[in-house]
Amino acid sequence: MKIMKINYLFLLFLLESLLLSTTASAEMLAMLNYETEPQQPRQEGIAIMDVDPSSAHFGEIVDHVSLPTDGVSHHIFYNKTLDKAYITSLGNGALRVMKMRQTPLNPKDIDVPACQVAEDIIFSEDGKLWYMTCMGSSNVIVGDAHTDKVVKVITSKDAKHFIQNPHGIGLHQAIDRLLVTSTIKPDLTEPGNTVTEIQASTGEIVATHKVSGPDFQGGSGPVEAVFIPHSNPAQAYINTMFEGRLWLASWQHQIKQFQLKPVFNFADVKQGMPLEIYFSHDHKKLFVTTAKPGALNIFDISTSPEKPRLIKSISTAGGAHHVVISPDERFAIVQNNFLNLPEMNDGSITVIDLHKMETIATINTLKDKGWKANSILMMPQWHTDDAH
Repeated sequence: MKIMKINYLFLLFLLESLLLSTTASAEMLAMLNYETEPQQPRQEGIAIMDVDPSSAHFGEIVDHVSLPTDGVSHHIFYNKTLDKAYITSLGNGALRVMKMRQTPLNPKDIDVPACQVAEDIIFSEDGKLWYMTCMGSSNVIVGDAHTDKVVKVITSKDAKHFIQNPHGIGLHQAIDRLLVTSTIKPDLTEPGNTVTEIQASTGEIVATHKVSGPDFQGGSGPVEAVFIPHSNPAQAYINTMFEGRLWLASWQHQIKQFQLKPVFNFADVKQGMPLEIYFSHDHKKLFVTTAKPGALNIFDISTSPEKPRLIKSISTAGGAHHVVISPDERFAIVQNNFLNLPEMNDGSITVIDLHKMETIATINTLKDKGWKANSILMMPQWHTDDAH
């Protein structure tokens, strides 16, 4: 009995040591593309940072990728197999691609002459095509995701149905539809108030939907159009940054088009500038960032996507924009900067405990260097987002 007790204590010691070792070596890496503040010498890059609160290297930059100083790199998107990352740019060179299985990471330019001010990318379900919005040239580029050659340019054909200053894009392949938001001109004037419905296979513009309530004057500025994964019938959320509402587009089988209606008003919770849309792994929760003031809003959509129930608004910092969720859904990491605009350019990163529903840490690593992140994306090993 005495020997068994000693063995038991020894095994317990080994287990505790293993747990401590695992905790100490834990990491969770994310990419943050950044640019320097205006008063500094111009620099752009991608900082690869450990964002695991339990890691001994939490908040540290573990690797770095240089980017052209005149690119104004904006968003990063993975292809379906997570072996390539596409970087859209507002400045020189609309699109770049990195092969994620090569070391070191080395972005290469993709020739897209018909695109100016590149914004969002979405991929076909089979991974063969990508679709990219070009806000400066008012069209959607279709590319071969294997060769990265342009195969089609979708543009306006008449004044009735049009693509104007497109930003957000969503694809639902089962019904052969793209939804594209008309957001704003690149100089941040003349905000739009429509969503364009496009037949994905042909590029034909099917309908133009107004997304602006009768009580709102001017352009509502719809930003993102994100489909609820695996929704049947197809449904997508759209946010209007100037109107400050969340809209839902629902597919109507009878007429083969979408119907849109507002489902939440952020003014009711004293927030403005809703920007990005994400989902929990089971798609029963909806996450929406608002930039002014910065917040992460968590909704329950399990009962009805048409009636999102706000669970909690968690304050972050000015310019709450993109979000990554840890694979175990314990943490949400929020990047706080929206185009370096006043009151929306804090530059910090907020870490939220989704179990406690509260902020537990703030990362100022980039902010302290005078770098402002424009987006955040988990490295492939920790990436779980299936809506973008």
